[in-house]
Amino acid sequence: MNRCRFDPPSTSVRSPRNGRALAGALGTALLLAMAPATAQVPAGVGMVRNFPEAALRGHLTINGTSDATLNGRAIRMAPGMRLLSPQNTLVMAHTVVGQSFQVNYTIEPSTGMLLSAWILTKAEASQPRKGSDTVERNFRADSDPK
Repeated sequence: MNRCRFDPPSTSVRSPRNGRALAGALGTALLLAMAPATAQVPAGVGMVRNFPEAALRGHLTINGTSDATLNGRAIRMAPGMRLLSPQNTLVMAHTVVGQSFQVNYTIEPSTGMLLSAWILTKAEASQPRKGSDTVERNFRADSDPK
């Protein structure tokens, strides 16, 4: 007794119609693979973020997956470096290579590597914070403001 009857498909896998569909799908996949990956970081949507007290302000340019320029100086990114968008979502560094951002950042004290960076919204960037616009030195001059 044979309850299940096998009917072969009416079109074979090797039919010209299926070959054209496969070639078209392959062509589309190749075009998408060759397109440059450019990430767009959208603006924040009205939430308030609390930054660590140790976070400084600066201008960050991502040069590669482990190298960046921070306030005009080359810096290495720590292996676990986190780049956070204005919505506090993780941004992969390889998707923003060559782009520059106004950020709050923290440096890992023992290695001097960039540990975390938060891409700022215009409202966050307008708030004062210690960073690239301050001169840090370990002495005082008579002309310094008191």
